[in-house]
Amino acid sequence: MAEVLPIETPTLGDRSYLVHDGKSALVIDPQRDIDRVTALAAEAGVRVTHVAETHMHNDYVSGGLALARATGASYLVNAADPVSFDRAAVSDGDWVELSVSMRVRVLATPGHTFNHLAYVVEQDGTAAGVFTGGSLLFGSTGRTDLLGPQSTDLLTHAQYASAQRLARELPDTTPIFPTHGFGSFCSATQSQALSSTIGAEKRVNPVLTLDERAYVESLLAGLDAWPAYYAHMGPANLAGPAGPDLSPPRPADAAELRRRIEAGEWVVDLRDRIAFAAGYLPGTFSFPLDGTFATYLGWMIPWGTPLTLLGESAEQVAQAQRELVRIGIDRPAAAATGRPGDWAGGRGVTSLRLAKFGDLAAAVAGADGPVVLDVRRRLEWAESHIAGAVHIPVHELPGRLAEVPPGEVWVHCGAGYRSMVASSMLAARGRRVVSVDDDFANAAAAGLPMERG
Repeated sequence: MAEVLPIETPTLGDRSYLVHDGKSALVIDPQRDIDRVTALAAEAGVRVTHVAETHMHNDYVSGGLALARATGASYLVNAADPVSFDRAAVSDGDWVELSVSMRVRVLATPGHTFNHLAYVVEQDGTAAGVFTGGSLLFGSTGRTDLLGPQSTDLLTHAQYASAQRLARELPDTTPIFPTHGFGSFCSATQSQALSSTIGAEKRVNPVLTLDERAYVESLLAGLDAWPAYYAHMGPANLAGPAGPDLSPPRPADAAELRRRIEAGEWVVDLRDRIAFAAGYLPGTFSFPLDGTFATYLGWMIPWGTPLTLLGESAEQVAQAQRELVRIGIDRPAAAATGRPGDWAGGRGVTSLRLAKFGDLAAAVAGADGPVVLDVRRRLEWAESHIAGAVHIPVHELPGRLAEVPPGEVWVHCGAGYRSMVASSMLAARGRRVVSVDDDFANAAAAGLPMERG
């Protein structure tokens, strides 16, 4: 039977796939750093003969064209997509022979985008799986609002019809392999499932258990903001992105770092938030290199702003580069490695206080309580928030810093990552800041008064 090998990109919440019969391989929705794909193919001892896109992606720059050119593979892209490069144009109902024993059927599944496709891979007449991209996900579907409000209602109804089609035309035993749904903002909701089938989704997925009206209403009610950098991904993919340049950035000394900070450029500290709080170069922003690094940095940085990376090691900087090229931030202006003292060049470092929700409860109970700033997203705030808190989602903070009331600011989010990002930005503006490094579920237990809505 055909073997399906997932290629995880947890930092963006996506999966690419390599499916092969022992000799020939099809790659679906590859990320920009295609060396991961070619290494996997080499390990499996197969040749990549075909590369397929389910859609023009909104959340990352595709590696499909670069991979096809590097391997000599045929590049399957919807004939309706107005791309600027040569490809093997495919449409609904097409069959593509992948090898002597393996072929793929193309199905139109509009909803996440207008020209979205799913690919059903068969070996010897048996479905090895359907690669659903951003249509039918584990327990959910792709979001339908990324092309603008004028298209959202139409695409939501189309998404329902597409999922119903997949459920109607494919056997219940067919495994599904979505691209989104593992943390990507392209998914309407997230899933913890590791695998699924058409039959399993018929039992649990709202698009297959609700009627059309109820599904549309529930999906639209659950949509929140998406990263600003998404606006640049579609045009980049239509233009045909080249492979990335992952060579090391030019090194910067302490004097250059200071000049870049004073010029208003972004100098980003990649270390974890505990290390940053203990000592950092004044004027730098904390974007720890963990699960949400690229998403939030890409969301918040003014597009095109020169970016300098600070890491403990060259390996840390290289990892950040790899994550950034996936969203089209190709070349850092400079980088520096080592410790904050090295970057300060004798001018000194500063620190930032971390606290728990119990500490915040004690602070607000005082005679002169601090400003409480909640930087979670809109739906998180509506579900529950601390009474009297100021709400500015972290992705809006760079443009709304002036709205933060005067006084000491205690910043919190859901678990600590976003609060540190926000705290570093406020500190760079000279504000007195405390970052709450705690799970929001502990707020009520700490005695803080809560509100909904």
